[in-house]
Amino acid sequence: MTQISVAQQVVDALKELGVKHVFGVPSGGWVDYMEAIRTTEGIDFVLATHEGGAAFMADVCGRITGVPGVCFGTFGPGATNLATGVGSAYLDRSPMIALTDEMPEHKRGRIVQMAIDHQALFKPITKKTTRLEPGKVREILFEAAQEALSGVPGPVHVGLPVGMSAEKTTPQDMAPLPVIKADKASDEQLEKMQSLFSDAKKPVLVLGLRAATCGLGKEIKALAEKFNVPVVINPMAKGILDETDPHYAGVLFHALSDVVGQTHQQADLVVSIGYDEVEFSYEDWLPDAPLVSLDIVATDLDTNTYTLACDVLGDIAHSVNQLLACDCGPKDWDLQALAERKADMFARMSPQNNAFGPCAALDILREKFPQNGIMTCDVGAHIHLIGQKWPTPKVGLQIMTNGWSAMGFGIPSAITAKLCLPDTPVCSVVGDGGFLMTAGELAVAVRENLSIVFVLFTDNDLALIRIKQEKKNNPIYGTPIRERGTIGGDNIFGVPVLKAFDQNEYGQALDKAFAMGGPVIVEAILDSREYDDLVLRKDRG
Repeated sequence: MTQISVAQQVVDALKELGVKHVFGVPSGGWVDYMEAIRTTEGIDFVLATHEGGAAFMADVCGRITGVPGVCFGTFGPGATNLATGVGSAYLDRSPMIALTDEMPEHKRGRIVQMAIDHQALFKPITKKTTRLEPGKVREILFEAAQEALSGVPGPVHVGLPVGMSAEKTTPQDMAPLPVIKADKASDEQLEKMQSLFSDAKKPVLVLGLRAATCGLGKEIKALAEKFNVPVVINPMAKGILDETDPHYAGVLFHALSDVVGQTHQQADLVVSIGYDEVEFSYEDWLPDAPLVSLDIVATDLDTNTYTLACDVLGDIAHSVNQLLACDCGPKDWDLQALAERKADMFARMSPQNNAFGPCAALDILREKFPQNGIMTCDVGAHIHLIGQKWPTPKVGLQIMTNGWSAMGFGIPSAITAKLCLPDTPVCSVVGDGGFLMTAGELAVAVRENLSIVFVLFTDNDLALIRIKQEKKNNPIYGTPIRERGTIGGDNIFGVPVLKAFDQNEYGQALDKAFAMGGPVIVEAILDSREYDDLVLRKDRG
């Protein structure tokens, strides 16, 4: 068999895995890999402005496509920059292969410019870290992809020793490896689950990210309807059940979560499905009731204080179907009272007296933005409103980071959504604090001519921190972004900026932006005080 360069073997293996984009900032050691990508049809290198942005892009690429997102950074600062987005993939559970330059063997452990131990750097924020070997390219990359996709998805780091890319070896004769699926839960666990659920008078269903990624929307709806039980969700499970469903009770942790707590605190049994504690620890909201968890990993719970009645470990879909097969009647919930609580909650998140605050900005955006479009958002006070009030008709149409929760996520995530799904409308809601962290990635949107509307909430305030300062009666310090004014001029890195100071101007700006080609910023100049009574509330009502 013909010998092929290591660089070409890497690109061929990535393409065979289904990878279409590699995001990064190049180095001298990456040149051979870039040339292999350039000459290989169906896979592209996307130049990011910052390695952290590249890794955020790869994170969201993995979420959207189900294929590991791929990113690259060079030695030292390239790798440490990349690590921010790799951590995002780790705690937001996104499949990823993170590539970095590494020193050749004879320089490892020596004092060398830019050199740190990349294996040690990535070990705590990846499922696995390894390095490439010239005779095992396909084996290493296919094992990395299998690890990234199996169980709880996440990133795998593969170091690329500099100087190896041009070496020629015979490619291994092997295909991509299958994803390892969870076995079914034991009959004993399933029977105990059914018994506990049948005996409960007021069980509540609590859904997490893995319930959403398993595609269990129909089963969840059937469970709620058959047994007359309310459903509470974690923010990253948005879209699994329609907000107008009579059993939908709201979102944990986000705006007015104390109202949601008025429902789940009545429960005499909590049934969590695919719940990931990385979003919100059980101890912060769990009522005084036993917990039954349906998941593929063991539950993290303080069992000295709370009761883990049954840890149903195994294929989540199978466990849910066994729960659906329970032979018991409807439970004792008052859905009319639930409807009244929910209506009051949403009313309180509506704009008051024509004020132009974040509530109005989100309502008007939802009215203008297509129902099938993807909205990504950054981290800040606005994410608490989005998590609770943004109607999300389908899983994957709202993309956030709530495990890693890094500011700067919004812009790169929208770029990836549009690259992966060019025919889908995409917008992003970003606060002015997060905007400043990754504004440079707008250059990518310009270069790729991506039609994305970036909705910039300018309030000149790191509102969540300012609210916490005021709750402690501390002076406001270190949280104003500027004294007053807007983020900048009428154009940022080639992206036109449409400014809006009231609801009417904002609606007109959105209409114009959605009709334009390429990236556009709609800057809404808002009053952040609207957040004060809505966010950072206790989940126990």
